[in-house]
Amino acid sequence: MSNTPSGPPARRGERPAYDRDSLLEVAVAVFNERGYDGTGMEDLARRLGLSKSSIYHHVSGKKEPLSLAVTRALDSLFAVLDEELPAGTSATARLRHVVRRSVEVLASELPYVTLLLRIHGNSDTERHALARRREFDHRVAGLVISAAAEGGVRDDIDPHLASRLLFGTVNSLIEWYRPDGDLPVTTLADALTAILFDGLSQRETVDPGPVSGRVRG
Repeated sequence: MSNTPSGPPARRGERPAYDRDSLLEVAVAVFNERGYDGTGMEDLARRLGLSKSSIYHHVSGKKEPLSLAVTRALDSLFAVLDEELPAGTSATARLRHVVRRSVEVLASELPYVTLLLRIHGNSDTERHALARRREFDHRVAGLVISAAAEGGVRDDIDPHLASRLLFGTVNSLIEWYRPDGDLPVTTLADALTAILFDGLSQRETVDPGPVSGRVRG
């Protein structure tokens, strides 16, 4: 993530110029490094090279960039759920689409999704964000139920558990994936979706035969 202010560089002795978006980008970087609770306005001012009073020209306090950041992440994820697919698309295909596109959103909005996944619910802003995350999980669980009903995924796993396992895997990417690395996001999304859905697919139960027929070491 770049910490470069927008606009022309400041001349020697001048303070750097920030707009709201570039200030948000820097604030999110600091929140992710120090933790939201461990970040004060002094920390933001130091990183930005501004006085605290100058920051207040852009935001009302550190809660505002937090709210803007987690809202950006959540809106991007909910937009995936609401994307239009061709008529007749099965619930299973839609579920695969949601998982795959969520990987792409995570990669494109990595700092913002990372912050969303690290909040603890210690403020009204955080609790509201966590409530929206639960709503997202609930809608995905509904897709799992529909996919199981049409035989597209296993029906012996609780759909809410399946949803958490699916997105627990997707969310774990924040710990190691770097969009500017050698692994294209399309390759990552294809591989993760294939692995997850092979594990969820319906399979015939194979009788392994009598235990006595096995070779003993």
